[in-house]
Amino acid sequence: MESYNIVNVPISTNHMNLDGPGVVLIGSDQESFTTYSSDSDKVDFFFKYISEMLMDEDYETKPDRLALQAAEESLYDTLYGQKTYPNNSVDPFFVKNEPKGRKYFERDQEERSNKISAPSSFLDNELPEVFDAVLLIDSDNANHVSKNVQVKNRPDVGSSSSSRRKKNNTRARKQGRDLIDLMGLLLRCAQAVCSCDHMKSNELLSLIRQHSSPLGDANQRTAHYFANALELRLVGNSSPVHSHVVSSKTPAADGIKGYKAYITVCPFRFISNSYTNRIIAKLAEKATRVHIIDFGIMYGFQWPDLFQRLSTRPGGPPIVHITGIDFPQPGFKPALRVEQTGERLKSYCKRFNIPFEYSAIAKQWDTIRLDDFKLKKDEIRVVNCLFRFKSLPDDSMSTTSPRDSVLKLIKNLNPDLFVHGVINGTFNGPFFTTRFKEALYYYSTLFDIFESTLEREDEGRIMFEREVLGRDALNVIACEGAERMERPETYKQWQSRNLRIGFRKVKLDEDIVKHMQDVVKSRYHREFVISEDGNWMLQGWKGRTVSALSCWKPEGNS
Repeated sequence: MESYNIVNVPISTNHMNLDGPGVVLIGSDQESFTTYSSDSDKVDFFFKYISEMLMDEDYETKPDRLALQAAEESLYDTLYGQKTYPNNSVDPFFVKNEPKGRKYFERDQEERSNKISAPSSFLDNELPEVFDAVLLIDSDNANHVSKNVQVKNRPDVGSSSSSRRKKNNTRARKQGRDLIDLMGLLLRCAQAVCSCDHMKSNELLSLIRQHSSPLGDANQRTAHYFANALELRLVGNSSPVHSHVVSSKTPAADGIKGYKAYITVCPFRFISNSYTNRIIAKLAEKATRVHIIDFGIMYGFQWPDLFQRLSTRPGGPPIVHITGIDFPQPGFKPALRVEQTGERLKSYCKRFNIPFEYSAIAKQWDTIRLDDFKLKKDEIRVVNCLFRFKSLPDDSMSTTSPRDSVLKLIKNLNPDLFVHGVINGTFNGPFFTTRFKEALYYYSTLFDIFESTLEREDEGRIMFEREVLGRDALNVIACEGAERMERPETYKQWQSRNLRIGFRKVKLDEDIVKHMQDVVKSRYHREFVISEDGNWMLQGWKGRTVSALSCWKPEGNS
């Protein structure tokens, strides 16, 4: 790290301690300079940058982004405006009963007058190893990220899954936990909250909290975070905290462990990215120019692996043009992050000797028009959208469906391929109790994944469950109207929508699917399953489909 760009970012420094090379903290009467002393310092500095994309694909669509991005953020900014919680001695989600109407999650009012510098050498010089470790993962070297993650033995090695469950049940009986039906209590509490029965709700919440814990088994952890969300809904806070920024109490070193733990034991994101990159590389085998239009590009971390693939193509790589699309940031530079994503991708293409072009679009997606794109006739055109449509307003929010509008735009782009990845969720109904029940079923599945694959005391697991799963569940349960951003549909609902707009499905590549199945079978827990249904590649756990991916073309495009 040798050169730096100075960016003015108003911040609150009362919770933070940042060590980085040449970082200038300008206060009232002092300046300080520090340098990296070890690789762990690099991880500490870059964690914020990595984790917010890799664990928060839909960060920009959350209602609290205004508070978190009021400053003109640098892509490398590891500091955000902080929230002040009502009781800092407890979990940040835990809300004590207070008089109705009080702001339970208040914005920090401290004057943010300090400045911070952000390094640019990542773009100019060799990329840090910590980025390569997560950006260039492929199925041939996926195991190396498991270092320092407390992974349980695979069920086909040592004790069987049934014997392990018996041991866990025995331990639970010793603790008296199995005497309480936490899932039943949560459903009863949700009904009481829906009926505005505060007395009954508080009684049930008190009982649930006695038997739930963020450090317990899967059911206890699920109950803990769902109780937090129910309590927040009960007190009527219309705008709860819903950002996936790591809390001020979470050390950065623990945060990077969270992401490592996630990709080590859960294949969902890795498999989706790997299939997409492989199918694009195959489509571009003889192309001289490839144009990828990425709806929801975030930090673009999906694409370095594709660049690496294209760089080894016989005859040399094609020209790669990426149009990065994401929601605008508040402030004076709404396209700042999307533009900086292009700079980072440019540095990777330079590293792999790939001719590269980049276009940034930072708009609400349903306002984008065909004229906003730089299209050429001789290009292979691919539209990519993985798991981001769920945050667009659904049909109940507008007379003109934003989801249909974006799909119509994609159709008019006439891509050679449209890769569509979705969260297979059924917790988007208008009735609260039904939505709660479906969300409980869905999120308990995700908590069970970690229970079966990671030790309970694993720090990465604890962080990921709190900062990602807990906050998503909070939004689903505690928010209504425009504040509720988590609005998934099932893959069959998306299929009907795509067909209605005028797309036709493209057959899955059987060789790639088979390879993905082999990777999951050999390197992940045996309860993970990759299957097919009507040319959708489904990923699931213990028989429940969690995500799905399919490829499409507009009707008439051969």
